[in-house]
Amino acid sequence: MGDAISSPRGPHSLRSRVWRLARLPLVAYLGFCLLVAVFQRSLVFHPPSVSTADLERFAAERRFIAWTNASGLRIGWHRPAPRSGHPSKPATVLIVHGNAGTAVGREYLADPIQEVFPAEVFLLEYPGYADRPGSPSQSSFLAAAEEAFGRLPTGVPVYVVSESIGTGTAAWLAGRHPDRVAGRCCLVPYDRLVRVARDRMPWLPVELMLLDRFPASDWLSDYHGPVAVGVAGEDETIRPARGINLHDQYHGPKKLWVFPGLSHNEAIRQPAAWWREVVQFWNNPPATSPRP
Repeated sequence: MGDAISSPRGPHSLRSRVWRLARLPLVAYLGFCLLVAVFQRSLVFHPPSVSTADLERFAAERRFIAWTNASGLRIGWHRPAPRSGHPSKPATVLIVHGNAGTAVGREYLADPIQEVFPAEVFLLEYPGYADRPGSPSQSSFLAAAEEAFGRLPTGVPVYVVSESIGTGTAAWLAGRHPDRVAGRCCLVPYDRLVRVARDRMPWLPVELMLLDRFPASDWLSDYHGPVAVGVAGEDETIRPARGINLHDQYHGPKKLWVFPGLSHNEAIRQPAAWWREVVQFWNNPPATSPRP
């Protein structure tokens, strides 16, 4: 009797089986990438929603006053300079806050700054945060920052303080207005947001996907004033290397503080004694500031 007829099992058939086995996880991975790409802004930005009544109550408790634009829309908050028995040169501090929370909740920055530096403090609120209309994105943050900067008092030095995600927006402002920004302070910063995303999601092609890139190091290169950098030694949100890179890549007067043992949210709450060091650095920046 003749041999039974069997299906051929050559290289082509093997490749087909391998493709069928690999296709499902590949499709799942591509689908996951697409899902992340579509909803990425909800992963990057975490805007809280707070009622106007609560915001006004919080502001009154913290002695903040509404800061409005030319149309009367509240764009943030401000607090006048504290009265001092000693004459001092007028100055303005603009605070560009981090991702979680709202501008009105940044008294832990405004209080110690004004304790050692008799400056008027302004706190920018982002579009889509608290009760401010709009949606968060790089373009909306930059537009809001530029508008706010134009509403600051003229004829006085401006110092820009940022934390976390505000690093990029503040760097852009400093690079755009290098003659008006007298000093920068970056708390728990990053060099480029795409690198932060890559640190957190190394299995995704974030370089191709990320819409809001905030290249802080690039923007800061157009600025030449003193830059203070504070890095959390145990930062679980932004790797310490990101802030150290921002410091190292800057070619102007600079000073780096690394807070050992502190987490992201602990490092942003520095006492007045530390802010006194920052103000002294702003006022007397060395020609070169070697990394400690």
